[in-house]
Amino acid sequence: MAARAIGEALGTGGIESEATAILLTPPESFRNHPVYRDIEPPDFLAAVIRATGQKFHVTSRAIDGGAAASIAMLERALRVMEQDGVQQVLLGGVDSLVNDTDLGRLGKARRVKSVDNAQGLVPGEAAAFVRLTREPEGKAAVVAAIHSVGTAQETDSVLSDRYSQGRAMLGALRDAVNGSGPSEPDINFVVSNGNGERYSGWEMLIARPRFYRTRREILPTAYPAMTIGDIGAAGGAMALMLAADSFVNDYAPGPTAICEVASEGGLRAAAVMAGMTRR
Repeated sequence: MAARAIGEALGTGGIESEATAILLTPPESFRNHPVYRDIEPPDFLAAVIRATGQKFHVTSRAIDGGAAASIAMLERALRVMEQDGVQQVLLGGVDSLVNDTDLGRLGKARRVKSVDNAQGLVPGEAAAFVRLTREPEGKAAVVAAIHSVGTAQETDSVLSDRYSQGRAMLGALRDAVNGSGPSEPDINFVVSNGNGERYSGWEMLIARPRFYRTRREILPTAYPAMTIGDIGAAGGAMALMLAADSFVNDYAPGPTAICEVASEGGLRAAAVMAGMTRR
C-alpha cells in the first residue's frame, strides 16, 4: 500500500527517485502492529523502498510518532531539500487499524463506534504521500504552499485515564501562526484528523475557542475520517493532501487553511497552508 502511494506521488513530477527523499510515518511502535511480526520497526522503511523497486536518496527516514509526526517532519523536509542531491521529498504515512490487535485494544477501551457507542472511531486503512519541492513546478495557475508549522506534546493523551484540556493543540496552533505568514484572522477553513471519539471532540471543544478568537459566521472544517475512517499514521499527510487539493481544484472555502493533527501518543501538530495564484 505504501509502495503504491509512493509510486503515484513520484509520478506526479519529473524528478528521479535518486534525487528524492522519503520521510515516512509508519504505525506507532507502541501498538504492536501485526506488520511488525514480520518486519522490525527499524527495517520498515527499507522494506517499503524495496517494494517500490526504486532507489531513493540516503536521507530518507522513518519517524515514529503517529499522524502528527508527518506535520512535524515538514521542517525536516525543508532541511533535507537544502542538501546536495535532493530535489524533492515525498512525505507521508501508512497505517491500518483494521486488524485484530488494534480492534482488540480499541474495543477494550470502548473507543470504536458501535450501536452502543455513538462517539467512537471507525477503523480505516490508507497510505498517503505528498510531494514537496522548494519552488513551484510546471505551469499550474494555482499552487499550494506551506507557510509554517507548530508542534507540542500532550501529557493527557487518549491512552491516559484523563481527558485532554487542549493545551498542546492550542500550543501547536499558536506556534503555527507565530511568524510573518498568515495569522489567526486569515484562516478560512480547517482540515482535521478528528475521528469522532469523545476524547477528540472534548479536546477541540476546549482548544478551538481559545485559538479562533476572530468572529466568523462559520469556520468550515473537513474531517476525512467521516468518509474513510481513522487511518492512523497516514492522517497527517491526508490532511495536507486534502488542503492542497482544495486549492488546486478550486473548491477551498478560502485562500488559507490550517491542518490540525493529533496522534494517539500525544503529539499535536498544526500547519498553515495557502493557495497561491501564479502570474
